[in-house]
Amino acid sequence: MSFRKRLLLLFALTIALVVALSSTVVWVMLRRSFERANEDRAEALTAQFRSEFARRGEEVSRRVAAVAQGEAANRIALEIQRENADYGSFVNEARTLADAQHLDFLELIDSQGTILSSAQWPAKFGYKKTEPGWQGHDGTAFLKREELADGHALGLFSMRTVRLGEKPLYVLGGQTLGSSFLASLDLPPGLRVLFYSNLEPGFSTQRIQDANGAVKDGERLGPLIQRVQASGKETGAGVEWSSDSADSDSFRAIPLKGANQELLGVLLVGSSRRPLVELQRHIVSATLLVGGVGLLLAILLSSWLAARVTHPMEELANAARRVAAGDWDTRVEVTSRDELGELGAAFNRMTGELRSQRDHLLQAERVAAWRELARRLAHELKNPLFPLQVTVENLIRSRAHPAAEFEEVFQESTTTLLAELGNLKTIIGRFSEFSKMPQPQRQDVDVNEAVRAVVKLHQAQLQAPGNPGITVATDLSAGLPRISADPELLHRALSNLVLNAIDAMPAGGTLGLATRPTGDGVEIDVSDTGSGLSKEECERLFTPYYTTKQHGTGLGLAIVQSVVSDHGGEIGVESSGHGTTFRMRLPRVAPEGK
Repeated sequence: MSFRKRLLLLFALTIALVVALSSTVVWVMLRRSFERANEDRAEALTAQFRSEFARRGEEVSRRVAAVAQGEAANRIALEIQRENADYGSFVNEARTLADAQHLDFLELIDSQGTILSSAQWPAKFGYKKTEPGWQGHDGTAFLKREELADGHALGLFSMRTVRLGEKPLYVLGGQTLGSSFLASLDLPPGLRVLFYSNLEPGFSTQRIQDANGAVKDGERLGPLIQRVQASGKETGAGVEWSSDSADSDSFRAIPLKGANQELLGVLLVGSSRRPLVELQRHIVSATLLVGGVGLLLAILLSSWLAARVTHPMEELANAARRVAAGDWDTRVEVTSRDELGELGAAFNRMTGELRSQRDHLLQAERVAAWRELARRLAHELKNPLFPLQVTVENLIRSRAHPAAEFEEVFQESTTTLLAELGNLKTIIGRFSEFSKMPQPQRQDVDVNEAVRAVVKLHQAQLQAPGNPGITVATDLSAGLPRISADPELLHRALSNLVLNAIDAMPAGGTLGLATRPTGDGVEIDVSDTGSGLSKEECERLFTPYYTTKQHGTGLGLAIVQSVVSDHGGEIGVESSGHGTTFRMRLPRVAPEGK
């Protein structure tokens, strides 16, 4: 990945992280504030409900007390003290008294718990009041389930005792707790209050109501109410009314218990989540907008910075490539005084020093090369010159001998002189050959055929009597492409490598030749199974005049490297201590300038 892309990615990630972190913090704080405000509003509504509940309870107690203190109740209380009281005359009294005090429920009960009169269900006359707990709330309000002719109702009740003798009269009255009660609550915007009458086993949506009556989609409140029914404790949950997340409420369910702590109802205080969801959507939209603007700024800023930073760096990289290609006079333009300007100035100083060092190095290499050439020539010429000198001295001394003896010495000496002069001619020819390496005369060459020709050339040498047993193993690729090369020079290079491999196996072994295609050319391997080379020997192997043999000029591999280089290829050597492989890589098409 380029520096420009990394810089853009860094800026984009930084802006995205900042925007996301800021949005998350705002969202968390907003949600906490919303939940805290909801809790406060729910608490206020709950407190209002309890206050209204207490007020209604006091009102019911006051109305029941008025009934108990009235003339009719006192008359009935006195009548029941008689042994043969006529209770039948009291059947309609409760309805009249209830209407006078605006009570929904009213019953007159004697000391035995017998109902003397019932405003809500006259047929209960003469029945026993079997419900427990109602007698323990004299003068206080409490919730109570009331059985009616057509079902049950939940009411806020109060009881008063009228004592005008040994037999007390109980006045039990109340008002219905339902929609009218909920309508009396002052609801803040966004809040709603529902009431569930838990008067029968199980759950029924028909028993959920608000100030306007039954609630639509009440089944969605089922799990919350059922949890309260199971635990009897206050709980809360979110309720979604549709697929739109904004159409949802956070509900708080408060259990309402009767005189005996039985669950008679559930108060549901709901807070709309629409403001929170809509605000969340606004935050998401704002985040996307800010993120998009930030990303655009990141692109512009990173492009500007990248252009300011990477342009000089690209110039330096291009200049470095030109230096690597051999253009030592390359310089970069310094347009600033910052770190990049200092880097450019340092690069220019470096190339100046490299040019200076190159000149000194070239001069030193020339001197070293001439010295090495002189040393190698002296070494190679020294061996045949000594026999020449000895032979000439023998001839001079043999002149004093008889003619027959001189003739014999003369014949031996001339033979030796001619042989050593031939050696001198061969040595001089090799050095002259290396110094006059011709440029490649290119044509289409089948590399496999060139390898087979070299093997055929040396086959007779390998099979000659007295030579060590060397077998040839070839692995030539069938789909090898033809290359542009000089067949004579290629043959010469391969022949030198084969001779080198043969010399490396004086006790016999295997000579391997292999070819294979590469991405842009071919590869030729020449391997042997000799004793191998050390790392130091591999590093110096292609140096002119360097040899690992006792008798050799050190020019064979230098010639091979020169041929490969003139063809735009590469040559390398690998040795593991149990054999050596020379690997030539030649391009299919001649490189420019080759």
